[in-house]
Amino acid sequence: MDKNKVLSMLGLARRAGKLSMGHDMALKAVCEKKASMLIFANDSSERLQREFKVALEKNKIDTPLFVLDISIDEIHFSCGYKAGVITVNDDNFSKKIISLLD
Repeated sequence: MDKNKVLSMLGLARRAGKLSMGHDMALKAVCEKKASMLIFANDSSERLQREFKVALEKNKIDTPLFVLDISIDEIHFSCGYKAGVITVNDDNFSKKIISLLD
């Protein structure tokens, strides 16, 4: 994984208005089935990750979920918002980020 490229893509998606950042906005995007992918920072809590996994299972949503080797501070630096959970709400951005993760 090229961390800098992933962070750069997250920054582009943020400027394009295609991210939901933080617990409430991300949960809303997941429940409304707008999220193409779900990203957790490596220092986000287990409780937060478990809550989203339960929400995905309960609503029968097949959104890919990733715990990246990126900290909350790195997300803050690239996107301008401190969040442990992010949803990408665009298929093209999601596909590009997933290709960078391989």
